[in-house]
Amino acid sequence: MPLLRVSSLSKSFGGVHAVRNVSFDVEKGMIKALIGPNGAGKTTLFNLVSGFVLPDAGEVRFDGRPIRGVPPCQVAALGISRTFQNIKLFAGMTALENVMVGRHVRSRSGFLASMLHLPSTWREEAEVRERSKELMEFLGIAALADAEATSLAYGQQRAVELARALASEPRMVLLDEPAAGLNMRETAELARLIVRIRDRGATVLLVEHDMSLVMDISDEVVVLSYGEKIAEADPRTVQKDPQVIRVYLGEEEC
Repeated sequence: MPLLRVSSLSKSFGGVHAVRNVSFDVEKGMIKALIGPNGAGKTTLFNLVSGFVLPDAGEVRFDGRPIRGVPPCQVAALGISRTFQNIKLFAGMTALENVMVGRHVRSRSGFLASMLHLPSTWREEAEVRERSKELMEFLGIAALADAEATSLAYGQQRAVELARALASEPRMVLLDEPAAGLNMRETAELARLIVRIRDRGATVLLVEHDMSLVMDISDEVVVLSYGEKIAEADPRTVQKDPQVIRVYLGEEEC
């Protein structure tokens, strides 16, 4: 049984089919990429899987459990976390505090215990802080812990957002254009990091425009065009697919 199964998923906005009858599986331990031209429906598909948008039709199953219509906070608790195409860090908070926010989905103390400042909440807060520091160390950004998050360089903000996504100990992480705005060196570092995240135990579903990154690290690739799936295969096969070449790369067949 795949870790994630997307079945006949569809979503329209004002009569425009953003996603139309899309199906694919993501096996545990895989790096799978979604690619396609701008407007192909990639981010909408992410929003459908993560619970930010309700589909018009179709089904999403995570580890065999239907999650269509499940609120994003509950989807995160089940083990799916994500980053966003546009970085969404909390202003006025340090990088470490931003990462800690992602960890609180695993918190056990309730609201009342937090209000009363019970010893159990102190211990848990210390655990959250320590675990968040370890993640920042893993990502090579421990030195940024006390910096105000939104004042950091673009690539550093990306890394903080990734650390926050990993802080919930997800079984699957959805990365929405993580290489956007990065230079070649930063993109190469990101590629190595995504592989390490997979090796650490998190399955990865990736939306990305950088084809060198996608082809280097992906086990399988799904290609979307105008909301429809036009190909799904290993990277080498996708690169040679005539329909992908014509639609995605804008080249005509001979």
